[in-house]
Amino acid sequence: MKYGIVEADRSGRTELPSGRRLGWAEWGPEDGVPVLFFSGAAMSRWLGFGGDVVTEPGIRLISLERPGIGASDPAPGRTLDGWAADVEAFLRAGGLGEVPVVGFSQGAPFALACAAAGVVRAAAVVAGQDELTDPAFSGRLDPHLEGMLKAIGADPEGFAASFAENADAEGMWQLIVSMSSDLDRAVYTDPAFEGHYRRALAEGFSQGAAGYTRDLVLAMSPWPFDVAGITVPVDLWYGAHDTSTVHSPDHGATLARRIPTARRHLLPEAGGSVLWTHAREILTALT
Repeated sequence: MKYGIVEADRSGRTELPSGRRLGWAEWGPEDGVPVLFFSGAAMSRWLGFGGDVVTEPGIRLISLERPGIGASDPAPGRTLDGWAADVEAFLRAGGLGEVPVVGFSQGAPFALACAAAGVVRAAAVVAGQDELTDPAFSGRLDPHLEGMLKAIGADPEGFAASFAENADAEGMWQLIVSMSSDLDRAVYTDPAFEGHYRRALAEGFSQGAAGYTRDLVLAMSPWPFDVAGITVPVDLWYGAHDTSTVHSPDHGATLARRIPTARRHLLPEAGGSVLWTHAREILTALT
């Protein structure tokens, strides 16, 4: 089992009070300690992590798809705060109570939204996207990314509609590989990994690109909550070899200063694929 990649033990859809359903997949014992997982950009429930480490400590890893992605029903006009409400309803429906959450890459602001709302009891942000509109990053971002942020700020709905016209699973795969360091590219293109990642992206775009582009707009707009008000523990995990322009320009240093409960872990030997190369450390610290 390389990189902890293994088929999910269970999968399904849970209906919320609104009538919408959220798709999910699980790894580990059904009676294990629940840990939520919010995956990265356009990734469906099918790519988990830590499949080689969840059983022994009794962790039940639950990968939850955001609206419009994979098997989750769309929710036009949704917000980060609305996602926290969805998660709270999901936890209540499953009788799960407050659980810890892992947010990878673009899943980070969704995890932090839940932390800010008090829906989860702890959070781990892994190779996470920062609030890129924060003034601390002015003039420090990739020019193309700066242009994207300005376009989203000027007309978020128009940007999403235009961007969705050319967004698909293959394009997302090529973008991820092109932004990755040699270290991360070796992980993502490994035959033991690539097929699983591509499957997750194909499933993520199975309803079209609207779910992904809504995530993109929400993640790259000013967040509707103040991370300084988060009171639950937050672990920030970054690899020094992470070269993605859409994660954190300073590997979480600014985010760590803004979140009073944060602990920052910068691993010199890791990259953006740290979720799969250091799963045991991440889950141990979280649980």
